[in-house]
Amino acid sequence: MPAADADDQAQPHADDSGPAPLGVDRAPTGHPGVDALVERLGDVDHLGTDGHLEVYEDVHRGLRTTLTALDAPQGPPAPGTSGAARPLADQRL
Repeated sequence: MPAADADDQAQPHADDSGPAPLGVDRAPTGHPGVDALVERLGDVDHLGTDGHLEVYEDVHRGLRTTLTALDAPQGPPAPGTSGAARPLADQRL
């Protein structure tokens, strides 16, 4: 194949109308909430570039919320603790 033909295939044509899917594969992570957010990124395939920001911000917000939840204490506090840590100066040895 001549180089000019390869260049023609790689470049979008002026007569193309509307957004074109990027064809980026999205692999499952095993976490249903994260997988749903990653799939939401596929919405940009059908939007003009002016609509991408809303989707990216929505996904970013969801991922940040999911990661923050992982840092939250799980379950009740350990017996004998009030749930809040005391400064070292207040602890007796």
